[in-house]
Formats: sequence, structure tokens, C-alpha cells
Amino acid sequence: MSGRYRVGAALAGAAVLTAAGLVAANWATADDAKRQVVDGPRVEPTKLVGPAAKSSVTADALETQLGSRAIGSYYDRTGALVVAVSDAASAELVRAAGAVPKLVRFTASELNSVQAELNRLAVKSRPGKVRSWYVDPISGTVVVSVPKGARDVLTERFLERAKRHGEQVTVRTVYGHVTPTADDFSLRGGLQVDKNTGYVCSLGFNARSSKGTRVFLTAGHCTNGKPSFSRNGYILGNTVTSSFPDNDFGSVDVIEGWDQQGYVEGWGSGSVAVYGTASPTVGSELCKSGKSTGWTCGRIVANNVTVNYGNNRIVRGLFQHTACVESGDSGGANMTGHYAQGITSGAALIDGKCLDKSNRPNESYSQPIEEALRGTQTSLVLGS
Repeated sequence: MSGRYRVGAALAGAAVLTAAGLVAANWATADDAKRQVVDGPRVEPTKLVGPAAKSSVTADALETQLGSRAIGSYYDRTGALVVAVSDAASAELVRAAGAVPKLVRFTASELNSVQAELNRLAVKSRPGKVRSWYVDPISGTVVVSVPKGARDVLTERFLERAKRHGEQVTVRTVYGHVTPTADDFSLRGGLQVDKNTGYVCSLGFNARSSKGTRVFLTAGHCTNGKPSFSRNGYILGNTVTSSFPDNDFGSVDVIEGWDQQGYVEGWGSGSVAVYGTASPTVGSELCKSGKSTGWTCGRIVANNVTVNYGNNRIVRGLFQHTACVESGDSGGANMTGHYAQGITSGAALIDGKCLDKSNRPNESYSQPIEEALRGTQTSLVLGS
């Protein structure tokens, strides 16, 4: 099992989860790698022979002898073993052993203390998008890596605390998205999300609050009663806001480790990037993504529709369209091109199936996205 909690073991405790249990969520651990089964030829670890093996043993012996005086060791471009130390006496020991000493400004104790403080900060207050931090023997500092363009509140706060250590910290810009290899922890519109009540819905859109809180939007009748949600057996988070009936939208917080993407699942046709929002216009083409019927398309036929779902559940302000929608699609993403239109609310069904399967035009309903964003005080996570 990766750094996330499995639902069966910990769903009841979702409300009190902290980043402590999630630090490893973005990575495949060494134990994960040992357990992987790979088709094809078995790859064995390379065995060192000759000078390289001798250098490796020397590095271990030197670091053991130096203890806390050694920041770390590495091979330079010529293949020479370099050991980073912070005092002349330790440098002489390294030189006498046949390695190359590198004098750095800060001691191992100082740098390890900085890393330990950042570890504690990550547990108490989420590190946002900061990817990693480690004691680097090459620079003689604690290197903190952050993706290019990361400007959310949590990331900025973590970096500000790290930079208080001055020259002991080096901030490096990195690129790409880190994804775990053991399981798929990407979140896109239209994917299945599971309620702790046993029912399933679909994810609408990923979003953020003005304070950087990570949420996803879905139907309000899915969040009614404020359940917890999971995906693929791993906890997603708890309901934050819920509006149903009258409206039909809600938001669910997303714990660290999940990769919120500005895309909607195309169900075999590739993912669709979300560029922004659009107002539903009668006659416009609309496609919806949901876990039950996948990617289906139709046209918007009416605006500001009031729908009676029975049992005194009256929802106002929906728009009607002709894309196929069935049970389980609730909460899924509605798109016109690359622009978000709304969140699936409901549909008229015959024997649980779309009307077009009985040779009648579909009658489906969706919550406009702009009202959902205003009601949850969030903005969409956009794709590129």
C-alpha cells in the first residue's frame, strides 16, 4: 500500500487526517518497487566490480568514520569520490583516505536540523506543490524543489518559511508533474468517486478556493448529508459545501497526494483541457463525462429550468440538454468545446436507461457551473 490510507482501514478517520500520513503519497517507495511484477526479462541490480566497487566501500567507510562531520558524498564528472565536510580536520581525513574533500559552509547538524524543521512544517501545515527537500552534499545546502509557476498560498507559505534559513537553503525550479507509479492518483472531471454511504457519483471539476484549498465540484445531491469520498479505495476527502435541493452543487476537499488536473476524462478519446467557463446557450453543442455512460454529446435545449425530482425535491435554474445521462453520472462534467458548462444533475430514464435507447430524445439536466463556483467560492483548475 502506498502513502495513502486505504478506505477500508481509515475512512472513518478521514476528518482528522493530516499531511503526516500523506507525505509519501506522491512517490513509489522502495518497498513498492520490490513488490512490483514486471512482464518480460527480469532486471537485476548492477554489481560493481574493480575501482568502482572500491570507491563505494570507501564512501561508506569514510562516512561511518566521520559521522556527523560528513554532509554526504558523491562522484564528480571524472569519477572521483568527493566527500563534503565543514572543517579542515575532517578534510584531511578524507584526503588521507584517497578521496577528494569539499569544504562547505554549513555543518551536517545545521543542515539536518533545517530538513527536520521542514519535515515538521509539512506535517503541521501542508507544503502545497513543493516537490521535495533534502540535504545536498554538492551545494552544501538543503535543496528545496518547486514546480515552475507554483504560486498557490500553501506553496508560497512553505517556501517563505524555508527561505528564513537564508543561505542554508537553495530553492530550485523543477518541471513536469510527479505521479505515483503504483496506482493512478490523477483526478479529472467525469471519473468515478465513491461515497462512504455505498453510492457512487462522478467528479465534475477540480477547483481551488481563494486561500488555495483544493476541492472538487460535484452534484449537491451527491454531497447531501456531507459524506466522505474516496476513489480506487483511497480517501479523497470530506464534503465542504452542499446545496440541494433548490440548487444541485457541492464541493469536497482533496487531501494532499492527489493530482488535481484541469482536464475532463474523454473515455477513450483523450482528456479534454478545461480553458474556462461558458454560459449555457440554447442550441449549443454539449458533451458530458460520467462514470456510467462515459463521453456522450447532444445540444442544449432550455435554460433556467425548474425540475421536480419528487419527494419535495425541487431544483431551480438548471439547463436541459440531450446528451445521454444515467445513474452514476451525477456530478460529472459538462463541456462545450474546452469550456465548462455545468455539472450533471439528473435525467428522465426508462428502465434506468437514457431515452434515446427507447428511440426518444434524451431529457437531461445540469447545474450551471458559474453558480456552483459562486456558491462554493472557488475557481476552476485549468488545463493547458
